[in-house]
Amino acid sequence: MERLGNITLYNADCMEIMKGFKDKQFDLAIVDPPYGLGKRLAHGSKEKKNSQSKFTEEFYSKNWDNEIPSKEYFDELIRVSKNQIIWGGNYFPLPPSRCIICWDKMVYIPSMSRIEFAWTSFDLLPQLIQINNTDSNGIHLTQKPVQLYKWLLNKYAKAGDAILDTHLGSGSSAIAAHDGGFEFTGIELDEEYYNAAKKRISEHQRQLNLF
Repeated sequence: MERLGNITLYNADCMEIMKGFKDKQFDLAIVDPPYGLGKRLAHGSKEKKNSQSKFTEEFYSKNWDNEIPSKEYFDELIRVSKNQIIWGGNYFPLPPSRCIICWDKMVYIPSMSRIEFAWTSFDLLPQLIQINNTDSNGIHLTQKPVQLYKWLLNKYAKAGDAILDTHLGSGSSAIAAHDGGFEFTGIELDEEYYNAAKKRISEHQRQLNLF
């Protein structure tokens, strides 16, 4: 475990870490787990694979998106958090939700969808959000923009909330939480992604401290 201001980070299996959390310890979980598309995309055309050469090699070599999370993962996530926002919810066996979030990335990236859905536990109206995916060439293939997480926190969290992300990835969620003054816990299994995210978060915090 490492602490960066109001950010707590774990380089570990989220299932192991969540076992140590209390029931409803977090006010909101915002997570982006694997969608299980790796095997499907691996059979795509050579042209599509070559269109993102930097990330494609990494994507297929790590095999992190070959399977969706287990039922036990979702059970634990719901146990430790009061509310949840789950990106890729249309790929998972989740109960019906009235409050679906549709994110229009406003850019076209070969072999990737322009539209992405999130399942939520809120009993609110569905939302359509248009935010340019300016982070599409970041440190992670599925990196989402900080501005998207800021929008989610502004809409679905309140001051003083504790936020959980079980698949930290590039750290965009942590940066948004830091800027919003939220207590944040992020978990990332892959050591390479973890170190890159930690560096990104630390550099962002240092830049803010200069002003």
